[in-house]
Amino acid sequence: MAKKQAAEATGKGRLDGDPAFGYRALPGVADEMLDPQGNVRPVWQRLLAALGRMDETELANRFARADRYLRDAGVFYRAYGKENTERSWPLSHIPVLIDEAEWAAVSEGLIQRAELLEKVVADIYGENRLVREGLLPPALVASNPQFLRPLAGVNPAGGHFLHFCSFEIGRGPDGNWWVLSDRSEAPSGAGFALENRVATTRAFSNLYAETHVHRLASFFGAFRDTLQAQKLHPDDRIAVLSPGIANETYFEHAYIARYLGFMLLEGEDLTVVGGRVMVRTVAGLKPIGVLWRRLDASFADPLELDQCSHIGTPGLVEALRAGSVSIVNAIGSGIIETRAFLAFMPTLCRHLLGEEQKLPSIATWWCGQESERQQVANNIEGMVIGPAYSTRPFFDDNGQSVLGASLRDTARTSVAEWLATDGGKLVGQEVVTLSTTPAWVRGRLTPRPMSLRVFAARTRDGWQIMPGGFARIGSGDDVAAIAMQAGGTAADVWIVSDKPVERTTLLPAEESFTRNLPGSLPSRAADNLFWLGRYIERAEGALRILRAWHARFAEAADPSMPLLKDVSSYLSALDISTRQPVPVSLLANIDSALFSAGNIRDRFSPDGWLALNDLSKTARKFHATVQAGDDATHAMTILLRKLAGFAGLVHENMYRFTGWRFLSIGRYLERGLHMTRLLGHMSGPEAPDGAYDMLLEIGDSVMTHRRRYNVNTAALTVTDLLALDPLNPRSVLFQLNEIKTEVELLPNAFVNGQMSPFYRETMRLHSGLAVMTPEAMNETVYKRLEQDLEKLSDLLAQTYLG
Repeated sequence: MAKKQAAEATGKGRLDGDPAFGYRALPGVADEMLDPQGNVRPVWQRLLAALGRMDETELANRFARADRYLRDAGVFYRAYGKENTERSWPLSHIPVLIDEAEWAAVSEGLIQRAELLEKVVADIYGENRLVREGLLPPALVASNPQFLRPLAGVNPAGGHFLHFCSFEIGRGPDGNWWVLSDRSEAPSGAGFALENRVATTRAFSNLYAETHVHRLASFFGAFRDTLQAQKLHPDDRIAVLSPGIANETYFEHAYIARYLGFMLLEGEDLTVVGGRVMVRTVAGLKPIGVLWRRLDASFADPLELDQCSHIGTPGLVEALRAGSVSIVNAIGSGIIETRAFLAFMPTLCRHLLGEEQKLPSIATWWCGQESERQQVANNIEGMVIGPAYSTRPFFDDNGQSVLGASLRDTARTSVAEWLATDGGKLVGQEVVTLSTTPAWVRGRLTPRPMSLRVFAARTRDGWQIMPGGFARIGSGDDVAAIAMQAGGTAADVWIVSDKPVERTTLLPAEESFTRNLPGSLPSRAADNLFWLGRYIERAEGALRILRAWHARFAEAADPSMPLLKDVSSYLSALDISTRQPVPVSLLANIDSALFSAGNIRDRFSPDGWLALNDLSKTARKFHATVQAGDDATHAMTILLRKLAGFAGLVHENMYRFTGWRFLSIGRYLERGLHMTRLLGHMSGPEAPDGAYDMLLEIGDSVMTHRRRYNVNTAALTVTDLLALDPLNPRSVLFQLNEIKTEVELLPNAFVNGQMSPFYRETMRLHSGLAVMTPEAMNETVYKRLEQDLEKLSDLLAQTYLG
């Protein structure tokens, strides 16, 4: 069918609603694939010809490759509602194609608009001439919740308020482009645009290679270089400031930070000392020179802005006054996102730039003025009425807007009263009929409404427009369904040239290079890595005990036998129940590991993330289906193999920098605690029959014991192997050996030539156990060792994680 559709389209050159093609342009609506005469635009013909050579099976396989890439890369957005859950990124597989000549005109208009927005926000927080000269109503600024008074008169360190903007644009029925909204607060989507590009090229790799599509890397490279140049001091760091893992676009924050080589920080990572913004790292406070802000401005500083904020940094505004940090975009710049400003953009453009808008805004009337109120009331059928201070396009404001055409006569009378009473809080906007673009729906190309999100970055050479972006595609004919929270999807945007384009990369072109030292590790990231190691090892320890218990239960089928009863009692003290083959507490440890890893997505490999997610899904499946005995034993073996796979990924792939050391220390410490508790409980004189064999099985040391000791299992041999053997990777002494090695390489292990308290305690514990003999090990010694290991964890937190 796909072959026939494309053949009809390219062969005839026109669609004319041909049923064989199956693609019917909506009447009275512009279509991205068609020109006004109904001909297929030249820029689309190569794609359609390629589709014509594919059957539905091949297309399904190509789309599956794209989806698999997004799934493997862990691309998600967070859907807000009753359940704040992660959703897979909703890719629309057919890209939107735009000719570079047309895109050049769009870019020119958006560059002009970015310059205009800069001048407007600079005036609002500076001389305020626009209000004084009557070009902006005072209420539009003074009553605007996005206007932050503490920032009035504060000049940005780099001289500019705006550095990175995005614009929602759409094509109207006449084929012309319109700006639907401006995004200047904390524009999102650039990282998703990159992932859309990678996923779409997986689906159409051969076509992408043949088509002259402008690459995206040069846009990001130019912006990265510009931010590097904004640092005031050579030792300053650049960071992406995120609201945290609960934010709907957190994946993108982590992705952009990793892609550009910046730190990913949250408000709690920062402190202001002497007017300078500093990040808490395991090596002490380090200066931050540039913050790419991805959280709303009002949350940035609870001291001077929103006092209820728990995600900001006290004193950040004071650092801005001191000019010690550059923030992208400036705090307070979100005021020009508010919908009412669209009504004044034509006048402001003529006044500030001396020219007409090259890319006009959607027609907007602020209802705080009599004539504008009357205009809206008289033309209510063609209007959308919504909040003046909303920062969202009308199709993305969660039902806050009212469509005039849907109102009955009595309702229209009440709307007129509403406008008269609350006009200053309302705007009327012309109803938008967005152009459509082809989307693959149920096995055929189908027109769907579309808007484009386009990005602009300030570079050393002025504003640069990303050659692409991403398109938001409606799930039906309703324009409101474009929002992804409402079921819309996202497509890649290809800007196509008629000649070869430069193949850019973020890698340096020079043959020589400088090997940079690994970046500073924020204390919060170190904390998450440390606990990730502990939770993973805690889960493994529980799995090994449970497997051994169920293996014996499968033979005896009697949970009251002394050994099984004793181990059940031990596990119960750790909140692990043998009544559930896969206990809830085990799932909780795996979920905690996932949560810790999720907080450091910028430092965590996609393979590691996939392995952890797979482990979690498998454990939950077994929790619901597995029975005690042989079934549970087999399930535990599978989970242990998956854990071993994750551990292997970490061990083989993770760079040996400071973060690796905290992850490793967490694992060694938890394994040492696990074995110490077990030995203290199961190796005493009152240990039930079979306890020593079970200890060796849990410690994965059965074969080693047979080779090393020519006797049956006994208290002394088991103690020697599992507590004191420095070569056994399961022994307590081995863990202390490894901890000591890693601690020696941590920052500030030595202070003024002396051991830090943490290092000193590590050495004391190691040497104390190294001189012990099996005969000297008893329940009291194990209990003291357990307490000392817990104390060691507390000392690490006090030294590095405070």
